[in-house]
Amino acid sequence: MFRNLLRAVAFAVCALALVAGCGTNDRQNAAGPAVPGVNINEVRIGSSLALTGHASFLGIQTLRGAQSYINYVNDAGGIHGRRIELIAFDDGYDPPICLANTQRLLVEENVFALFCYVGTPTTVKIIPLVERAKVPLIGMFTGANALREPFNPYIINVRASYYQETGTAVKHLVEDVGVRKVAVFYQYDAYGLDGLRGAELGLKQYNLTPVAKSSYTRGTLDVEEGLDKVLESDAQAVIMIGTYEPCAKFIRLAKGKNKNLIFYNVSFVGAEELARLLGPVGEDVIVSQVVPPPELPEARVMLSDVDHYMERLKRYFPAEKPNSVSLEGYFNALVLVEGLQRTGPELTRERFVQAIESIRNYPLGKDNFLDFSDTDHQGMDRVYFTMIKAAKLVLLTDWQELAKKYGPPQPPQSKAP
Repeated sequence: MFRNLLRAVAFAVCALALVAGCGTNDRQNAAGPAVPGVNINEVRIGSSLALTGHASFLGIQTLRGAQSYINYVNDAGGIHGRRIELIAFDDGYDPPICLANTQRLLVEENVFALFCYVGTPTTVKIIPLVERAKVPLIGMFTGANALREPFNPYIINVRASYYQETGTAVKHLVEDVGVRKVAVFYQYDAYGLDGLRGAELGLKQYNLTPVAKSSYTRGTLDVEEGLDKVLESDAQAVIMIGTYEPCAKFIRLAKGKNKNLIFYNVSFVGAEELARLLGPVGEDVIVSQVVPPPELPEARVMLSDVDHYMERLKRYFPAEKPNSVSLEGYFNALVLVEGLQRTGPELTRERFVQAIESIRNYPLGKDNFLDFSDTDHQGMDRVYFTMIKAAKLVLLTDWQELAKKYGPPQPPQSKAP
């Protein structure tokens, strides 16, 4: 009798296990082995980004732009019948929190891919996790070189790098404006040091080095010491690698002491928020961009999907104003969806990466293409420049005008006899 009872218990356990297994299989990809974050109805994507704190504008806008496109795709039926579920955790632009969020996304939320991370110090922190889990990481709001070199097959960048931004800016400042004395003000962390290195490499092309290098601590507004160092250097221009609040304070204080300084910021500063904070004090401040400000008429020619972005942002987030940060998030989502579409119904991480690598010469607008390969995981290389005029952003295309206003005095031309 006892033996029969044991058999009954064993049978019940097996039956429960079988039911549980069947349930799991039903929830997983219908064909073949289980794929993390994938079932017949959805694909789960995870994000960690700043939704609170001093970089929250960047995180919120990146997420809103991405959600605008993802919501549109889901409303149209998803990809191969699957909806995209985007799970986003707040890291406050804090690397340890970002790391913990990512572990939670991979272990507890069982996501298929990581997406739309914001910031260098946070994103580079998770590279070892990405390598161990062999999970795709796609569309980061950072131009850090560590996400590009050495090449990692699971890291997929959409935007141009900080080296490209700073290198192009130095070229214009030196060749077009005539600047020879350049200082660098940077956030003292992986982001700022990466931007500093890019500035140094750009200046090295002209046998120049920074006349001053000064920094501030991430999460603070303690810019005064760094400002004094720059002003003492007799710099003509300042390359700024920071976030909007400390950079705005630095510029405001510096303009009160030297009205002839040229200020250039990389894209991570958040151009629209910087312009808002500076108001009329921001006149002629330069910001490089990896996508043009969508509210400008020229943007519709440069990037043909801008009108769709504006329409979908208004539909799903009517309280949000269009800006270059959320536009970048929108294009991150476009690449994600294109990769899922090309992968086909039999979705795996490896096949998804291969599908991204098949995107070649994908037209985005005038002289602008998405281009990936199995040796190059950065889709866009274009860098745009904007300038603050009357507290709004305009495209900077004529650097000679800047030279007339801020460049060194030109020797008088001798009159013809």
